[in-house]
Amino acid sequence: MNATTAQSTETAFESFEADWQEWHAAHERHRAHPHGFLAVTHLHWLGPEPAALDGVPGTWSAVNDLVTVVLEPGETLELEQQAFPAGETVIGPIAERGGLNLSSGQTVIELAKRGGEYIVRPRNPENALLRGYQGTPAYSPDAAYAVRGTYVPFEVPRPTAVGAAVEGIQHVYEAPGEIRFKLAGQELALTAFNGHAPGSLLVLFTDQTSGKTTYAANRSLSMVPAADGAVELDFNRAVNLPCAYTDLATCPLPPAENRLPVPIEAGEKIPYERQDQQ
Repeated sequence: MNATTAQSTETAFESFEADWQEWHAAHERHRAHPHGFLAVTHLHWLGPEPAALDGVPGTWSAVNDLVTVVLEPGETLELEQQAFPAGETVIGPIAERGGLNLSSGQTVIELAKRGGEYIVRPRNPENALLRGYQGTPAYSPDAAYAVRGTYVPFEVPRPTAVGAAVEGIQHVYEAPGEIRFKLAGQELALTAFNGHAPGSLLVLFTDQTSGKTTYAANRSLSMVPAADGAVELDFNRAVNLPCAYTDLATCPLPPAENRLPVPIEAGEKIPYERQDQQ
């Protein structure tokens, strides 16, 4: 390698590392949002009998895909800055994996449907998990873990049932295809789900670092395939799901075929908050 080539390679790596550092800092800011999942104080499952919930005003119940909230005089609850009246308010139905954010003072109250059931999760910026958050450890960026792959659509999208971090519920995702790639000398594939942004894909996976240096249950990686199916899997941007930090999450687990037989020594590691539990 001549001096010019060496300098070009060094410059490319510096740019790769700087891009990762910028992405990682932005992701950490998002995670530490005052009403993000680190602010969740309780997880309540609604049933047919009205019940008072810790951290939330009113009494709550769910029957026939509708949620009923009953407020006493002096209790406050708002949706999009519109205050609920005292007495009974009916909300719903809400789509699976959908949700609404209500508010009461400085608390944001997530009302959502997970595994066919309604949940209520208050989020308070004074929650100890958020206030004590130290950031998430991660592997140093390594360009060897940014690999090219090919997105191969299925003839028909496949409903794919997966388990959850909370026992007793199951998530069903529509898998539009799989991503094929090569890493560590092996031909590999990951079943992909539709991502949050239009045209994006999301993969949930474990690998041979899971339960050792990375969180045991899952990590996720997002990507956008090109029109010809070409896709970059940058495992340096593999991130933890909320269940890596709190037991108040209902995160999906990877499908069985996404348990990779190679170590992915890239991306986020076990959070400090969980390191004594692995």
